Amino acid sequence: MMKKALILGNSSSGLYDFRNELLKKLLEDGFEVVISLPDDAKNEELEEEGCRVVHTDINRRGVNPVQDMALIKDYKSLLKREKPDIVLTYTIKPNIYGGYACRSLGIPYISTVTGLGSSFERGGMLLKLIVSMYRFSLKKCDCLFFQNAENRGIFESNGIMAKKHVTVNGSGVNLKKHSFEEYPGHSDDVTRFLYIGRIMKEKGVDEYLQAAKVLHEKYGDKVSFAGIGYFDEDYEDRIKEFEKKGIFKMIPFSKDIHPYIREADAIVNPSYHEGMSNVLMEASATGRPCIASNISGCKEIVVDGSTGLLFEPRDAESLINALDKFMNLTAGQRKDMGKNGRAHVEEHFDRQKITENYMREIRRILSLTYVV
Repeated sequence: MMKKALILGNSSSGLYDFRNELLKKLLEDGFEVVISLPDDAKNEELEEEGCRVVHTDINRRGVNPVQDMALIKDYKSLLKREKPDIVLTYTIKPNIYGGYACRSLGIPYISTVTGLGSSFERGGMLLKLIVSMYRFSLKKCDCLFFQNAENRGIFESNGIMAKKHVTVNGSGVNLKKHSFEEYPGHSDDVTRFLYIGRIMKEKGVDEYLQAAKVLHEKYGDKVSFAGIGYFDEDYEDRIKEFEKKGIFKMIPFSKDIHPYIREADAIVNPSYHEGMSNVLMEASATGRPCIASNISGCKEIVVDGSTGLLFEPRDAESLINALDKFMNLTAGQRKDMGKNGRAHVEEHFDRQKITENYMREIRRILSLTYVV
């Protein structure tokens, strides 16, 4: 009899871009795969592979009791209708509310902590509420995956415990899709820095813009700063101001960022917190040096001085110093950083190995035999 896996997520792009290998492996092994999502950006691709997608509304930002109660109700209805053998949840709200629904109905489930979110930084009553909700929702979770050791330690120190905890190196990177590219030799001798991600404070955009201003004053047209993403907060006017001054270039969000990574001299990630940075893994796989915050989720990928440079988070001066140091590296030193980055992710962040970890736990929970 065919087994059914239900995936609860909050982004079709996130699921397709970073976890598609697991979906394909489930399909290959005879599972019916049903996916619950609030958007349809990559639904066509998911359905072409054989998954069935159902729509579930999720407010990704903040806590709204009315909306969140409706989400629990929707998840319970979905679980009763689909009757899955196992459920996989990703990101905060699917983990909490999907976990609650699975627990209440006695359905096996696996959850993945892809990052802590801002609540763990801000503290206060909201954090106490979030911790309490996590404790209840994940207590019966059959396996809780973490993407770095620090996140796992914070959960455990707050008494958030599932039946089993496993730490993996993020979602891993598809080493074939993100192939190694020779280091760019720009004829104009301009050093190109690229940021990829949401344009918001917690991603370090303020520090990145400040660094762009200072480095442009020092190096003029010999340095270029760009960003790819979409506006998550009220940064649009400020970005346009920087563009008019020639300090920054905003590139519209693209489904395929590999060509942009290929043309960059270095990828910059000034984030305040990460689960495990997919951008840094993909950039390293491409053979590009990475300049990133010295935080969990970045420092595992970027080996300071070998595959890139680390700087202190929330510290514009530290970022400026790191970028200035990179400006003074020779072409050979930059190329070596890129090659070292590729070797590092090949050894530690191969997505196929991450997929095997998930399949192993699914096999254990369902007592099936897989060839993985």
